[in-house]
Amino acid sequence: MKLILLELNEINFNFVKKYLQEGEKLPALNKLIEGKFISTHSEDKYEYLEPWIQWVSVHTGKSFNDHKVFRLGDMSSSSEKQIFEILESRGFKVGAVSPMNTKNNLKNPSYFIPDPWTDTKNDGSLLSNFVHQSISQAVNDNSKGKLTFKTIIYFISSMLIAISFKDLLSLSAYAISCLRYRYKKALFLDLVIFKIHQYLFKKENPNFSALFLNGGAHIQHHYFFNSKFFQDSKVKNPNWYLSKELDPILDMLKCYDKIVSDLLDMKDVEVLVATGLSQIPYDRTKFYYRLKDHKKFLEELDITFRKVFPRMTRDFLVTFDSKQEAKIAEAKLSSLLVNNKISLFESIDNRGEELFITLTYPNEITKRDFIKIDGEKVFLNSKLIFVAIKNGMHQDEGYAYFSDGIKNFAPSDGDHVKEIHGSILKFFGVPNR
Repeated sequence: MKLILLELNEINFNFVKKYLQEGEKLPALNKLIEGKFISTHSEDKYEYLEPWIQWVSVHTGKSFNDHKVFRLGDMSSSSEKQIFEILESRGFKVGAVSPMNTKNNLKNPSYFIPDPWTDTKNDGSLLSNFVHQSISQAVNDNSKGKLTFKTIIYFISSMLIAISFKDLLSLSAYAISCLRYRYKKALFLDLVIFKIHQYLFKKENPNFSALFLNGGAHIQHHYFFNSKFFQDSKVKNPNWYLSKELDPILDMLKCYDKIVSDLLDMKDVEVLVATGLSQIPYDRTKFYYRLKDHKKFLEELDITFRKVFPRMTRDFLVTFDSKQEAKIAEAKLSSLLVNNKISLFESIDNRGEELFITLTYPNEITKRDFIKIDGEKVFLNSKLIFVAIKNGMHQDEGYAYFSDGIKNFAPSDGDHVKEIHGSILKFFGVPNR
């Protein structure tokens, strides 16, 4: 019994249908839609519509109200049992590549490469070490656009180990196209991760494997306004951001169509494709920024802290040696106003000896915009990196496809996304608690 769970994070299949109706050739994605294809739903409150919450629901079989995992990286300190260790305890071989907000509790994984944001161990193999370290640096420093020499060596080594010469040639051509179309970098990374997963799956032959791909979610968040099916004339991307002639959404779907096609062509393997939730185009213009150097910024504020952990996009986690240190830091960060008007960090979650912080300032940063540190003006363009103009926002509707061998265990259309967990257990004949 073999099953691959492909986690196509946040992809909106209603837009896939629109492109298909316009005659675009996406045969593999069309095959998903024409098969056992359902919609899923998740939480009611928008603040809970985050992929690091929904994927925990898939992996644990619990809604947010039950698993209580709210932040990216929080699963590393949770005691909730996940689908991975449940199946392993029943004698099945399990592998995973980049599953979001997942703790490695496996005793003997076929392979385990964590996501770039969660503090948990990989399986310890040379390839997993190379992939884990290189992707973590590449993803967390993506806004800076800089890869360290070590990351480049590890990344190339990973590709040489896991990817055939023929596929390397194809990937090299795609990498060259990224020089002109920078948005394709996220898709290139997904293609490499997929090839590495295929290598590991064929080599280790696990019963269950999960693969998480985030490039499509990234493309939607950053470039949804460029889709030919987005018609709001009041909200659009400026030409300096991306030419209106380009459609990264279509490029992303073509990339995923190839990935899904290769997956469906595998023999004696069942496939479950899920999105967790999805995105729709945003209704206004909002700019995203990220600190250039989190550690240095905190030190300039004379904040005493233990460690700082950058998370996805605007978020970062700071740990302290005491609750008092955290309170002092919270007060200093809360007092930072852009141009004496708008908070730089409006969202600060105080957890005692930890602060989870989001850089919430929504407007374009110019060379005149400033904050004050110890009464002195500090211009923000020296401290922040532009990430993106927000193009996509989360919605609770997700989608899932079940191949023939697992379709009889699929949830009902419209069920909570957590029910996918039960489908996987039923496929392997494991009682769902």
